[in-house]
Amino acid sequence: MIGMNNAQIADAFDLIADLLEIQGANPFRVRAYRRGARVVREWHESLARVAADDPARLTAIEGIGRDLADKIQALVSTGSVPLLEELRAQIPPSVLDLMRIPGLGPKKAAVLQRELGINTLDELRAACQAHRLRDLKGFGAKTETAIAAGIDLAQSANERIYWSAADQYAQELVEHLRSVPGIEKIALAGSYRRGRDTVGDLDILTVSSDATAAMDQLAQFDGVEVVARGGTKMTIRLPSGLQVDLRVVPAESFGAALQYFTGSKEHNIVLRGLAKSRGLKINEYGVFEVTPEGEKYVAGRTEEDVYGTLGLPLFPPEIRESRFEFALAGAGPLPRLVELTDLRGDLHMHTTATDGRGTLAEMVAAARARGFAYIAITDHSKRVSMANGLDEARLRAQWAEIDRLNATLTDLRVLKGVEVDILERGGLDLADDCLREADWVVASVHYGQNQSREQITARILGALENPNVSAIAHPTGRLINRRAPYEVDLEAVFKAAAAHGKCLELNANPARLDLDDLAAAAAKAHGIPIVISSDAHSVDGFNVLRYGILQARRAGLTAGDVLNTRAWPEVQRLLGRG
Repeated sequence: MIGMNNAQIADAFDLIADLLEIQGANPFRVRAYRRGARVVREWHESLARVAADDPARLTAIEGIGRDLADKIQALVSTGSVPLLEELRAQIPPSVLDLMRIPGLGPKKAAVLQRELGINTLDELRAACQAHRLRDLKGFGAKTETAIAAGIDLAQSANERIYWSAADQYAQELVEHLRSVPGIEKIALAGSYRRGRDTVGDLDILTVSSDATAAMDQLAQFDGVEVVARGGTKMTIRLPSGLQVDLRVVPAESFGAALQYFTGSKEHNIVLRGLAKSRGLKINEYGVFEVTPEGEKYVAGRTEEDVYGTLGLPLFPPEIRESRFEFALAGAGPLPRLVELTDLRGDLHMHTTATDGRGTLAEMVAAARARGFAYIAITDHSKRVSMANGLDEARLRAQWAEIDRLNATLTDLRVLKGVEVDILERGGLDLADDCLREADWVVASVHYGQNQSREQITARILGALENPNVSAIAHPTGRLINRRAPYEVDLEAVFKAAAAHGKCLELNANPARLDLDDLAAAAAKAHGIPIVISSDAHSVDGFNVLRYGILQARRAGLTAGDVLNTRAWPEVQRLLGRG
């Protein structure tokens, strides 16, 4: 068993970067660790295995030099590196909790700890309520109000992790348990199985002829703390703090337990009500017929049997939220939800022309390897100067290069695109005569995210009215556990997108997943095509598309609701750009 996954390695590099930034270290050094964290998080294979089998391969990965490679090897072999431990000893861990508040960077966090002695989020909340921050240099009443509003977000960040990170733990735990000879079945449940964008804990169910052996094996997972252990249930805590519950259940109850522990709570409440109306009882042990003589077992071996006793179909786990699934079941056969294999193209990605790490040729080669029929190159426009954004001249030069490339390709169409910035004052940062030449234009808000609801809404509505814009990227600007969505009237955005025949993006980056599931479902109700995009910044960036698909399934989207499941000529017709 390899002891540290890519998410943990990336978290360690991000932590080093945070601690160095608090100390005021060289920005280039900080940036190297942040870039390394991003490369590691997106890498398609276990770097712990690479370090064990062929450590020389680590330095062949772009963005991983000798220093970071050495630290990866140290992390996977010992769980830490001397630099990280030195920094931890110098900086109170509470300062890192403060940094999770949107807008509260390392310097301000250090000031709060040093000047006001604030060591916890609860102490910070009390200080905000007492208006103690506004008198500090560099803060003020507005900053104090914003910090107070972000405390709950920071606390939730301590409690829940990205689904993508939970997935790495989940797969390693399952692989670790599969070696137990007595385990006949194994499955993951809970919010992880439902595909929620964040996960608070993991639930594992097994059917095993030897419960003791299964629990003994789980206890040997690297670095775990055994919190509780009984005859058929065990709770452990991973070094990251994530709690994992293992339940060993009888074969005749496996389907019922899987249904029950997958949830959601609201979905199960409806099921219990339906069961009661039929003279049945449903719980984690099975479905039982309730008679004056007692309870008689009816079903429970499979989820399909459990739902079937209630006259219901087997609901995909992602839609078990008691939002619309029961109405769908009442209207006929359940629609087939969108799958990763339905995607025929990707319409948002970056190259080395701006802030990407893959060249145009490399991104095209990676897209061809995935079997895409088309991709759009959407490097940043000039307003995003920190990403070396393109002006009209550089953009047209890139498009000329794409034209030359397309002349050599027969299996892939490369679209001339751009991610154009929606300016703070309204309007776009590239001229309309330039945008008119594009195949695909995605518009986004990167600056002025603290503007009022009216201002941001007006900016996005203006972009939707522009005939050259195809879609709005990451429409609410949220960064999960790090930045709340900006204030925007989504209902007005939906109406404008529908009226102007525009699309909205579901950005598949696991830190964004924007639109979220509720907003994506609302956009579907307005008839707006959803674009599931990777926003890839490297050849491995396409891997995040699976997270976008998961979010789309939670929204109840079918392939017909997703624009990039269509062939490019059909997309052109829908957009009126043919």
